[in-house]
Amino acid sequence: MLNRRHIRIKVMQTIYAYKGGEGGNFKADQTFLLRSLDNMYNLYLLMLSLLIELQKRSADHLEKTQKKHLATSEDKNPNSKFVNNEVLQQIKNNTSLKQAFEDHKITNWELDNEYVDVIFKELLASDLYKEYMQTRTSDYKEDKNFIVDVYKEIIAPNDKLYDYLQDQNLTWTDDLPVVNTAILKIIRKLKANSPERQLLPELYKDEDDREFALDLFKKTILNQNELNEAISEKTRNWDADRIADIDNVLLQMAICELNNFPSIPVKVTINEYLEIAKEYSTPKSSIFINGILDKLVKEYKEVDKLNKTGRGLM
Repeated sequence: MLNRRHIRIKVMQTIYAYKGGEGGNFKADQTFLLRSLDNMYNLYLLMLSLLIELQKRSADHLEKTQKKHLATSEDKNPNSKFVNNEVLQQIKNNTSLKQAFEDHKITNWELDNEYVDVIFKELLASDLYKEYMQTRTSDYKEDKNFIVDVYKEIIAPNDKLYDYLQDQNLTWTDDLPVVNTAILKIIRKLKANSPERQLLPELYKDEDDREFALDLFKKTILNQNELNEAISEKTRNWDADRIADIDNVLLQMAICELNNFPSIPVKVTINEYLEIAKEYSTPKSSIFINGILDKLVKEYKEVDKLNKTGRGLM
């Protein structure tokens, strides 16, 4: 679920918040980094559990409708297509997922159920829902396409939900696009006979990704003085106060990656940090960072300092 770019963003945020020096004790910051990465999985589970809560809210709504004092024939026999949606039932009845909710203490919607109400009311008022409910029966494919559309058009862009998640955990606002993409990808691939574990992806693609996060953080912190000297040499015509703090952190990380991660191609490193700069720093930051890295790479090549293994990595 985690990709390398998001890992770099997490490392950037941790280094940016780091208050120690090169020789400082950064164990607490390292713990924060890992916790921040792990919390992304909690967000995944929380967002997936919201679909279950919507199904429960719909079932409760139908039950109350049937019990109305002056219930019409339609009230007594309501359309239960959404409640019986096969994908929602598949998610709801997943025993492995239930255990994961319990293990990770995913109980937010029990305490903050007003946000489930917000999404549910928006769902009921949507043309998407009205069109889906025009019939009383459906097949698995229709049910799946509908849940994908509900998540993409109603849940993911909801501003009140976004604000709530931001209040719960500051790092979740950066995680949300990655989590939303992962959930949509997983639901699209679901089949009626999919194994339960398909709804519980691994946070890291492999153990190398977790090690990459730790190594990038530690090696950047441990070599900050040397990295800052390299940056200073290439920015002598710049007033240090004019260099954005985020840009300085991104340059530290990029130079560290160029020098200490032989299996990562130079172009990949440069492109990744340029994209992060476009999203997290000033409008001109990517141009500035690209200029510095381009000079350094040319210099490293001249003195054969780039230690890259494998073909096409230079």
